[in-house]
Amino acid sequence: MSMSLADVRFLFDRVRGLIRRGSASLRMRGWRATWDRVQRQFRRAPPPALEPLYFPARRPFTPFAVPFSESATASIIIPVYNQADHTLNCLWALAEHPPATSCEIIVVDDGSSDETVRWLPQIVGLRYHRRTENGGFIAACNDGALLAHGRFLVFLNNDTVPQPGWLDALLDTFHAHPEAGLAGAQLLYPDGRLQEAGGVVFSDGSAWNYGRLESPEDPRFASLRDADYCSGAAIAIPTALFRGIGGFDSRYAPAYYEDTDLAFAVRALGKRVLYQPRARVVHLEGITSGTDTSSGIKAYQVRNRSIFAQKWQQALAHHLPRQVLPSPTNLHAKQRQILIIDATVPQPDRDSGSLRLMNLLRLLIEQGAHVVFLAAHGYRDGDYPAALQAIGVETWFKPHIGSATAWMGEHGARFDAVMLSRHHIANEFLPLVRRHAPSARVIFDTVDLHYLRESRGADLARNTALKRSAERTREKELQLIHGSDITLVVSPLEKQLLADDAPDARVEILSNLHEVAGNGGSYAQRKDLVFVGGFHHPPNTDAVRWFGEQVFPLIRRRLPEVRFHCIGSDPPEAITALGEQAGIQIHGHVPDLSPYMDDVRIAIAPLRFGAGVKGKVNLSMAHGQPVVATSCAVEGMYLRDGVDVLVADESQAFADAVVRLYQDEVLWNHLAANGLENIRQHFSLDAARDVVKRVFFSSTVVNQSGVM
Repeated sequence: MSMSLADVRFLFDRVRGLIRRGSASLRMRGWRATWDRVQRQFRRAPPPALEPLYFPARRPFTPFAVPFSESATASIIIPVYNQADHTLNCLWALAEHPPATSCEIIVVDDGSSDETVRWLPQIVGLRYHRRTENGGFIAACNDGALLAHGRFLVFLNNDTVPQPGWLDALLDTFHAHPEAGLAGAQLLYPDGRLQEAGGVVFSDGSAWNYGRLESPEDPRFASLRDADYCSGAAIAIPTALFRGIGGFDSRYAPAYYEDTDLAFAVRALGKRVLYQPRARVVHLEGITSGTDTSSGIKAYQVRNRSIFAQKWQQALAHHLPRQVLPSPTNLHAKQRQILIIDATVPQPDRDSGSLRLMNLLRLLIEQGAHVVFLAAHGYRDGDYPAALQAIGVETWFKPHIGSATAWMGEHGARFDAVMLSRHHIANEFLPLVRRHAPSARVIFDTVDLHYLRESRGADLARNTALKRSAERTREKELQLIHGSDITLVVSPLEKQLLADDAPDARVEILSNLHEVAGNGGSYAQRKDLVFVGGFHHPPNTDAVRWFGEQVFPLIRRRLPEVRFHCIGSDPPEAITALGEQAGIQIHGHVPDLSPYMDDVRIAIAPLRFGAGVKGKVNLSMAHGQPVVATSCAVEGMYLRDGVDVLVADESQAFADAVVRLYQDEVLWNHLAANGLENIRQHFSLDAARDVVKRVFFSSTVVNQSGVM
């Protein structure tokens, strides 16, 4: 077991409190319980190496320019009192990495007597305001707010080094989350360790810097989340909201607890206070006022705590008692906590299953859940974990999780529901979930019924060995279905199949989930054909080979100018070889599909076997792009041949359908409009909300057979 200094600090505070009150036996039980909790909380793999931080080069002062806009979106307000070198360091950081957001920088000088008075007026673009007398931090901040022109106020301490991109990330919080009223940055020490990942306020009014001295990469501290407060060293708030509240409350003058009070006032108005880990700011904590609470300005921290506790007594009654160690378990105790387990973090630009999962996560968060994602076999892979963390998903992956057994033993009891994605993950985790999360509803997400897909592939290949393998998969999946509380399938056909194969199972349809993008280019503005699908999925490889070898040559004879764009990760040699044919372009993985959805005339889905619902068909229809598909590809999708889609299964018939649609503008417009409507009715986020509530939130599950 390893413990951080923050853990020791908490343990010390807890033991000191126990010594002051209660009987000897109660004190001993409290000590042991706390020690056991600390051991459980912090028994984990060592943190990974910390990301390097940016610091401006130190040099003698010469005049320079900082970002400035007459029509600023943000007004950065920096209160200062002496400490000119630190102020320059902060301003250099802002100048060397200017934000994309338009801004103005206002420095409010609270009566400095050092070089501040001489240097700052020489900085081009800086709005320098000198107060006539020293009034303290609160007065300086409120003066700056009155001078501001921006739609957002950003309060920034002068003893900070904002990291590149900090302001854009901080303000993006309000665009991504319109219900946000205040956003706070991730504060770091110069050595890269956390100083604060949002603050926790206990029921007695005392506060705790959550994550202090830990790694900022730790999944507990790396995702967007609601915080009790965020340190005023780097926070943003809409100007109108700040002024409506009346600014920082002057009863806390000259300083301390004004930021905590502001957060409570924002929340009292129905707005959220959010910690934004993508906004990274180094803070040299205590430069201006020190850290000794027994003397000087810092002594007001002790006085103001009692003022704060009295003012917010009613709200504080619902907060954690001081002796409780803050953790994800108790910080989210008022929310439904839902665990999603898959092999790796979803990659929504690479496969439709990941896109469905990503949109499901959004729906769960939208409905008030705290969502935890466990990538059982995955490490950090590019920006995919950050995409989950940005929407508020507590995201765990190697090396943070150690062993699955240890992780479930530490975290399992907090979950109300657990979803196991795909049969191989469910097979591994179902026993662990039942053991360590005994009260949780267990949901088995088939993604598609693997045994159905494998059986069809075996039939197409006429391979008895594959058929036997499909039967073994069937036995595994049916066993998992019987061992779960609810099973999710993506199509009515699969639900009907399970009505025969697993008649006692609770089965719900949660199909592909898509945002309706709307019409792209018009018929006349579009050209060519496109296929989208990753090649780790065997049906896609078979489909493209069949189309490229047997269908596309028939199309090319009649439409010699048309090109076929094949998009998908990891194409095997058999697919890349098709690129040698005239008119075929093998693109591999394409991160942004928009040009191919909005500018290509027809999507093709020539799958000859498979199961589930085909995301490639959904994706194209969501962009107003008509589809020519096989009957297998449109199975379970509520699509009508000639009305929503064109369907053909033989080479010549498929080629005829493509040529017909390519040349018929009236038919093209008809299919495009009906395809969009199909997505709205059956595959949009709106269409899935009721089933998501039923599966993850209700106390009972209702399906077509009644209450179960």
